[in-house]
Amino acid sequence: MIRTRVLLCEDEKDAREILSFYLNTIFEEVVVAEDGLEGLEIYKKNFKNNTEFDLILTDIKMPNMDGIEMLETIHEINKNQKFIIVSAYQDEEKLLKSINLRVLGYFVKPLNVDNIMEMLQKAKEEVLKERQSNIKINLIYTYDINEKLLYENSKIVKLSRRETQVLDILMRSQGKIVPTDRFKEEIWGSIEKLDSTFRTVVKRLKDKIKKDDFILSRKGQGYMIE
Repeated sequence: MIRTRVLLCEDEKDAREILSFYLNTIFEEVVVAEDGLEGLEIYKKNFKNNTEFDLILTDIKMPNMDGIEMLETIHEINKNQKFIIVSAYQDEEKLLKSINLRVLGYFVKPLNVDNIMEMLQKAKEEVLKERQSNIKINLIYTYDINEKLLYENSKIVKLSRRETQVLDILMRSQGKIVPTDRFKEEIWGSIEKLDSTFRTVVKRLKDKIKKDDFILSRKGQGYMIE
């Protein structure tokens, strides 16, 4: 079973208890913070330990640090982080400002139970869908097999079209040796393509993952990702 984790940041006791209750009925783990500053400290500590949150649900107006400031700081750490915002008022400027973040939705106080359950369930479905498409290669690199994107921590690694094709073939055959001829056939449509052209693409790809190179060469056989 995939364990999903949520960070809840809410300074109002009643709202915190209501949201915590419903979050716990849908997600496997819920961590609670009482303001934005505490939420940010919890997030940083977890991120440093390679224990990330699938979703952050936060109020906007909180003491010490408001929700938007906290989210913007977290966005700098992890651009893939997903959020749900809670607001006691329609503050259009702040809400519009948050559009650049990965905001899945808004709750407006007073909280409506039906709306809460519907949105949280949709958020859980999106989290699971993304988790199933993301393959963690090692402590540094993750590959999104649906979008064909490689991430170094939370930052996209810029690959050329050929480099992406090589990596995608390797990821879809993870644990197996892929012969050179298969790369040539799938990428260039012919096994007659020069070996030097293929090796150049592989070298450039490996140069971009040198922090923790996960592509293994098997002499005379091909390449693989264990």
